[in-house]
Amino acid sequence: MNAPLRRVGVVVMVLFGLLFANLNWIQAYKADEYRTSDYNGRVQVAEYERKRGNIEAGGTALATSKETSGQLKFLRTYPGGAKYAHVLGYKPVNLADTGIERAENDFLAGTSDQLLGDRIKDMFTGDQTGGGNVLLTLSKRAQDVAYEQLRNNEQGVKRGAAIAIDPRTGAVQALVSMPSFDPNPLASHNTTQAAAAYNQLEQDPNNPLLNRAFAETLPPGSTFKIVVAAAALENGIGKSTQIPAGSSWTPPTSGTPIRNAASSICPEPQVTLMSAVTESCNTGFAQLGVRLGADVIKQKARQFGFEQDDLTVGQLGEDGQAVAASRTGDMQNPDGSTDPAALAQSSIGQNNVRMTPLEGALIAASVARKDGKQMRPYLVRQLLAPDRTTSYYTADPRELRQPVSGQVAADLRDMMVSVVENGTGGRAKINGYTVGGKTGTAQSAPDRPDHGWFIGFALDKNGDPVSAVCVVLEQAGSGGSTEAARIAGKIMQAAIADPGGR
Repeated sequence: MNAPLRRVGVVVMVLFGLLFANLNWIQAYKADEYRTSDYNGRVQVAEYERKRGNIEAGGTALATSKETSGQLKFLRTYPGGAKYAHVLGYKPVNLADTGIERAENDFLAGTSDQLLGDRIKDMFTGDQTGGGNVLLTLSKRAQDVAYEQLRNNEQGVKRGAAIAIDPRTGAVQALVSMPSFDPNPLASHNTTQAAAAYNQLEQDPNNPLLNRAFAETLPPGSTFKIVVAAAALENGIGKSTQIPAGSSWTPPTSGTPIRNAASSICPEPQVTLMSAVTESCNTGFAQLGVRLGADVIKQKARQFGFEQDDLTVGQLGEDGQAVAASRTGDMQNPDGSTDPAALAQSSIGQNNVRMTPLEGALIAASVARKDGKQMRPYLVRQLLAPDRTTSYYTADPRELRQPVSGQVAADLRDMMVSVVENGTGGRAKINGYTVGGKTGTAQSAPDRPDHGWFIGFALDKNGDPVSAVCVVLEQAGSGGSTEAARIAGKIMQAAIADPGGR
């Protein structure tokens, strides 16, 4: 055999070797991935052979499956449309699923190990038992009110979020992100139409697909003063302690003065900490933050939940919807020393401080509790078998952290109640309940209106918490924070009135 033929033979043998190796690699390592891939048409058809379980709240089905005559035998439908979209997510044919549909997919689809007994039974009966049912913590009344109030807010704001939780357990009572979207077109079996609907939503500049309650962080403005007040209470300052205030204060090394929202707010040289919270005194909290120091402020914020990168909300102890981390940002000069001007601005919730609405609700919930604890938030109350006779999971509330002591929580409660009774949060009042809160107005950009915030809680006649809430109205301008307070009061009142939400 001549040399050219030998070279050809060697090349052919190498190619066969590579082909053989690739075949074995696919069989050994990639078979499961290819078999279960969303792009595998046979997998899709098989998935729709079994009726997907319901997602429910308050005895009402929010996500159901109805039988069709097509190759895909069941169509996922969302009777509530946009009202529950950011909680439920959606289950499309070709697109990626989201929300509770994603987090509880195996149980809803009937493929969970928990439902193995049902699948074994089907082998003998020839039946195709449906998927399991997921029961949520939501209060239907609170969700209805949150959705309608945000959509029709008095400021005409198009973007914002509201979330209410039960401080006793961490159960989410309401969750709305605005603008919302109708998930039904995204679940269409006409994949071309579903893709077109998704592209239209994705290209919308208002980003309706974004769950603002979990995924968006904005400067919290004066709501962050509750964190600074907690740090002060733990460092020798009481509710009645006088702190420096005044109509204007310029931090060291800065030529830019910090002023209050109005000339009538704490013009005195000194005010009590109680008055500083009630009036929302910028000059008082800017000076207080510099006095306490960046390390103290950052540490207290972390204890409330800032900088947490791994929080998810769904079923307790399982992966759920990811929550963006709230941040305190930089308060240092380039050489690492504290920048008093940055620290002063951060202490009134500006500079680089960013917070999610969920974090705002968790702060309020911690203060509302007599022990100062923060419970882990969750959305899934129970997992029921397809025939609803067996419960595979029932939520067992868990402590997440202890941001403050019972005494500090009590002092903060008194100050937040004063905000509602005597300050800027009056529109959050609820007859027959003690309501505490804190408004916040946060600068968004020099050429844009300010964001409006409110965090708060409601206590029953025994002083026990029944609801905690955060509402944010993006670029709401003047009056945005008082409108957020009004909406928050309506949501908490609805949660209180709903036996299923308590």
